[in-house]
Amino acid sequence: MSHPISTQNSDAAFIVDWAAHSAFGAVPGTSGVDRQAASAADGAQRAWFAELLTGRGFTVHRDEIGNQFGLLELVPGAPYVLTGSHMDSQPTAGRFDGAYGVMASAYACFRVADELRAAPEGARFNLAVVNWFNEEGSRFKPSMMGSSVFTGKLGLAEALATPDPRGATVAEALGELGELGAGPVFGAASGRSVASYAEVHVQQGRSMEEDGVTIGLVNATWAAHKFEFRVSGEQAHSGSTLMAERRDALLGAARLVVAARELVDEFEPGVLHTACGELNVYPNSPVVVASEARLLLDLRSPDAAVIRAAHASLMETVARVEREDRVTIEVIAEHAWDQNPYPEDGVELARAVAAELGLTHDRVMTVAGHDSTNMKDQVPTVMLFVPSVDGVSHNLAEYTRDEDLLAGIAHLTGVVRRLAAGALTAG
Repeated sequence: MSHPISTQNSDAAFIVDWAAHSAFGAVPGTSGVDRQAASAADGAQRAWFAELLTGRGFTVHRDEIGNQFGLLELVPGAPYVLTGSHMDSQPTAGRFDGAYGVMASAYACFRVADELRAAPEGARFNLAVVNWFNEEGSRFKPSMMGSSVFTGKLGLAEALATPDPRGATVAEALGELGELGAGPVFGAASGRSVASYAEVHVQQGRSMEEDGVTIGLVNATWAAHKFEFRVSGEQAHSGSTLMAERRDALLGAARLVVAARELVDEFEPGVLHTACGELNVYPNSPVVVASEARLLLDLRSPDAAVIRAAHASLMETVARVEREDRVTIEVIAEHAWDQNPYPEDGVELARAVAAELGLTHDRVMTVAGHDSTNMKDQVPTVMLFVPSVDGVSHNLAEYTRDEDLLAGIAHLTGVVRRLAAGALTAG
């Protein structure tokens, strides 16, 4: 059985463990990491994290899509307060995105577990930490895969069969790591259920730092519409083929990339963000006009009406490019959601804890997607932010100060404490 430690010692232990964890997938010469989902680096960090959890009395389980859970049963048969985030990263990324939320959740649960072991009459629910599989979606698409399967928004068979760019499937990659569970960890078949969920994350924006806010009370997500386009043309010699006869798929894709950026200027400043994050060209050879190009493009806004208007404008551009460049453009995958609020009672609970701790706080929307956006549709959910220096994210230079990391753990501990006592649940 583990022994309780003081908050001061717990803070020091977290900093040590955080430094140890940051070594997994470290990119030489930088402070960043590369540990994409089900990679060797991801497998190594999962094994390390499992040891951290078992060392504090938690049992570790994996479900059929590779979500990693640490469970502590304090009240036999009772539901669980679940808290966590993700440990996978983009190909070259900062060490804070996602991973901080998992480590902070573990430490918050360690502290609350110590309190409840000492005074078990205060426990209504059990505690669970989760490391969601493939939140980033960089190796396997779509993003938020683990929590989407967990909440029934994505089919398990479809997810397991998803290939990476080299053809390895999710099932194969997780199987090689020994991280593919045999059955569900939660749900009717397991006999376990989730009472509530909490997640903390670095902001991935600069507003909190600029406003002097330590704890962000996430009250809504931006609306978004993501596309995967396939542009089809005709392969030809890039020197001898007459310009008027070319059907250049890369040219068509390039026009969409430029159009996405120009879309922003059709709206008031700040209300629309667009990007093309991935572009693949075939045959991608020096003297060949491309016959096919695939690109991922996304639109984001706090206003769903702006997304709809941007979508309509983009589709007009698609039709024009097809006509003028003599290519065919198909939407082969898309994913969209409207601006969506988080439960107000969860925002209020988080505000009360921040006020109790004397931490500066404010309501803030999230532009990025998080696993909590899936969980909030299933159970009472609290989503929190801590500041990110200069708002740098998905970048090797991403950074959050130690004092903010520790404030986030203190705040999350207060939230988990209240959830374990029955906050946000009926009855």
